[in-house]
Amino acid sequence: MRILLVEDDTMIAEAVSVALKDAAYSVDWVKDGTAANSVLEQGEHQAVLLDLGLPKRDGFEVLRRLRLDGNRVPVIIITARDGVADRIKGLDFGADDYLVKPFDVNELLARLRAIVRRQGGQAAPLLSNGRVSLDQATREARCGDAVEQLSAREFSLLHALLLRPGTILTRAELEERIYGWNEEVESNAVDFLIHGVRKKLGASAIKNVRGAGWMVEKSL
Repeated sequence: MRILLVEDDTMIAEAVSVALKDAAYSVDWVKDGTAANSVLEQGEHQAVLLDLGLPKRDGFEVLRRLRLDGNRVPVIIITARDGVADRIKGLDFGADDYLVKPFDVNELLARLRAIVRRQGGQAAPLLSNGRVSLDQATREARCGDAVEQLSAREFSLLHALLLRPGTILTRAELEERIYGWNEEVESNAVDFLIHGVRKKLGASAIKNVRGAGWMVEKSL
């Protein structure tokens, strides 16, 4: 899963980026509001972590423009502003959650998992199509009798597929969700990851649609 971090404080951004990457997220980072809106127009990210006190365009305006454009990407505001009026404004402008700095990174990760589940129409901590299930907190996957721990990128790939069961994702779409801007993508990277998941969970866990891409089947 690919996250956009919008934060002008380098120390905070680097710490959050490390934590997200350790939790199997791909992270892109911008430092001002104008850049944030420009990047978000491309629709490459599945969630946004948004500071409010940004250069060029503050976080409220970034959020307002994002929602006016019809972009429904989940947004968590991360800010030092702890006033009730700011919380209300952020939520009314379309934020999905509001977290005050300093925060525990594990709480941030839990809130991120929760809003992504809701965005995908899931309330439970497990993503599942009835056959394949994925625990978003532990990266543990299950298919039939097989229960396996996935690598960070195997998790990202299976997560992307389970968020949209029955939908074929192309190689480019999967690469978009797994890799960030500065990460080199080898030509056979997706094939390698799919092979790894199938080896752990069985060949039927992910279906290949010849000439189109890959999918997990809809709920059984």
